[in-house]
Amino acid sequence: MPTGTGTGARSRPAARVALGAVCTSPMAIMVTLAHTGPVPTVAYRCGLALPLLAGLAVAERRRRGPRPLASHALAVAAGLFLAVDLVLFNHAIADLGAGIATTAGNLSAVFVAALAWALLGERPGRRYLLMLPVVLAGMVLVSGLAGGSGTGRHPAAGMGYALAVNAAYGCFLFILRQSAGGTARHVAGQLFDATVGATAGALLLGLAFGGLQLAVSWSALGWLLLLALLVQTAGWLLITSSLPGLPAAVSSLLLLVQPAAALVLAAVILGQRPTLIQLAGAVLVCGSVLVVARAQHE
Repeated sequence: MPTGTGTGARSRPAARVALGAVCTSPMAIMVTLAHTGPVPTVAYRCGLALPLLAGLAVAERRRRGPRPLASHALAVAAGLFLAVDLVLFNHAIADLGAGIATTAGNLSAVFVAALAWALLGERPGRRYLLMLPVVLAGMVLVSGLAGGSGTGRHPAAGMGYALAVNAAYGCFLFILRQSAGGTARHVAGQLFDATVGATAGALLLGLAFGGLQLAVSWSALGWLLLLALLVQTAGWLLITSSLPGLPAAVSSLLLLVQPAAALVLAAVILGQRPTLIQLAGAVLVCGSVLVVARAQHE
C-alpha cells in the first residue's frame, strides 16, 4: 500500500476530530448568551437534537443492522449521567466563566481511567498516578483561587462544580463505552439513546430539585437550537465517529482545541479575560490531561 494512502486515511479522522472540537468550543458561550436556567438549557439542548439524531440513527440501523437491547439500555443510562454533567456544567459556567469552565471540565480522561481501575481492574500506569497532583494543582490555579478570580464570581464553588462535572462525564463515557460492547460502532444510535436519557434526566432533575421552567424567550430558543445542532449533534458525531481511527496521543492533542478556542471566544465575545495565573493553570490542566490520555494507551 502506498504511504500516501495511509497518511490520507489518518488525516481525514484527524480533520473531523479537529472540526468537532471547533464545533463544541462555543458551547459555554452559547449557554451564557441563552441566559436560561441549567435545567431548561439542558432539556432544550438535548430535546431539540432528538429529531435529527433519530433520523440519523434509523439510517445507520439500515446500514449496519440492529443493536442489542442491552446496548440501548446502557446508552440511555449513560445519558442520565450526561444530564447531571450538563446541569452542573451550567453552574460551573456561572461561577468560573465560560472559557475557564470549559478548560476545567476537560478532565474526563482522569475519571474514566479511575473508573476502569476500580470496576474493571484496568490498572493505570505510573505516569497517571504521578500526574494526579499536577492536575489538582492546575485546577486550583485555573479556578482563580490563587491570584484572583479573573473571570469567575465564585471560584471555590466553581471548582467544586467542575470536579463534579468531570466525575459525571467520566461515568457517562465509561458506561457509553460498555454499551458499544466491542461490536461495530453505531455512533448515531448511541448518541440518540444517550440524548434521550439526558433529556429525561434533565426533566427529572428539574422536578426533583426545582428549576423546571421551560418558558424561554425567542432569542434564548435560537441559541439553544444552535447549541443542539452545532454541539450536541454535529460536534459530537464528528468526534465520536473519528476517535477510533486515531492514535490516543493525536486525538487527545486535537481535542485540546476545544478549551483553547473557548478561552479565546470567551475573551472576545463575553469580555471574560483570565489572569496570567489562570492561563498557566489552563496550560497545566491541558498538558496533564494529554499525558494521562497517552499513558492510558501505551
